[in-house]
Formats: sequence, structure tokens, C-alpha cells
Amino acid sequence: MTAGSKSRDNLASAAEPIVFVIDDDLAMRTTLSSLFRSMGLRVELFGSAQEFAQIKMPDVASCLVLDIRLPGVSGLDFQAKLAEADIRIPIIFMTGHGDIPMSVRAMKAGAVDFLTKPFRDQDILDAVIRAIERDKNRRDSEKGVSELRVLFDSLTSREREVMEHVVAGLMNKQIAAKLGITEITVKVHRGHMMRKMKARSVIDLVATADLLGIRRPKQ
Repeated sequence: MTAGSKSRDNLASAAEPIVFVIDDDLAMRTTLSSLFRSMGLRVELFGSAQEFAQIKMPDVASCLVLDIRLPGVSGLDFQAKLAEADIRIPIIFMTGHGDIPMSVRAMKAGAVDFLTKPFRDQDILDAVIRAIERDKNRRDSEKGVSELRVLFDSLTSREREVMEHVVAGLMNKQIAAKLGITEITVKVHRGHMMRKMKARSVIDLVATADLLGIRRPKQ
């Protein structure tokens, strides 16, 4: 996504969650904007997928309320383009035409919900709240993994080797034999490694290794 018009430039600095709405029907955009704003949600409106594609995506929890039938790029095609660009914003589809194959395709591609117009206010509000919560959880998880990666990068090469063997279930004596060093040296490296990784136990360390995708050496 690239930077858009000046009226959209402030999106990148937004702090609160945002509901993006893409629908070529002005009346529908206006209605949804009033509904979401009445619940204290921040809303940004677009008449087409192309218009939305011009903005710089803000680094905040958000969701996309997307009409399935749009001029130019359809909602389903735009969903695919977002996935290709690794833009993982939760999507809620709307359609004025009940179409089971389209809804199945949308849900298989990761859509949060697929609502047929006219829908109840509560249904779309529930979907939006669920989508924003999903995005918040994803962001929190990615932030946690990023912080763990920084800790792992602070380890020396020897401390990383010790960590790999510890999470593989080896005792200090076994690790010493594997690495060709003394057991005392293993204990020193292990202590430094546990402290740097902020791991309170081997169970914590194993969980961290799994999150980081660290391969455990075959024994």
C-alpha cells in the first residue's frame, strides 16, 4: 500500500482501532459510518478497492468491511490481493446477493464473516468487534515473538548451542559431551542463556524455542 491523499495522511499515526469500509453505495457507507461511530469506533470510508489501496496502512488494530461486488476489482479479488501483499487485516464481507459459493470462498480465504444485505445492526457490530479483537491478538502475538527474537539475537553462538540442546531435553553432562566442553562451562553458559532469554524454567525455554521456530538438534 502506498501513501494516499493528504486527507488520509494522518491514518499512519492513528492510535485507536480503525474500521475501514469499502462500498460503492454512498448511502450504505454513510449508514455504516453512523452506526460504528455511535459505538465509539473510528471509521474511514472508501468508494472502491483502488481508493483504499492508495493509503498507507496504520500500525493499529483494524478491520475491513468490504462489499463483495465493487466496480473494478471485486471484493473477493481484493481479498486475494491483500493476502498476496501480506496485509493481514480481518475482513467482513457484505453482499446484496446471497451467494453460497462466494461466501464459502471468502470464509476459506480467512474472512471473519459474510453478511447478506440487509443485515441487523447488531450482526455487523458483533462481526466488527470480533474482527478487531482478532487483529489485536495477532498483533500482540507478533510483538511478543519480535521481542523474543531480540533476546535470542543477544545470545552468543555457544549460548545458542546450549539452548538448542537444553530444549531438546539433554542434561548438562550430555551437553558437555556433545559440545566437547566441561560440565561447569555448560552450567555457566546455561545460566547466562536463561537470564538473557528471561526464562524461569526449561518449560518456559521450550515454549520460547517453539515460538521462534528453533529446531531441536537430533540426538
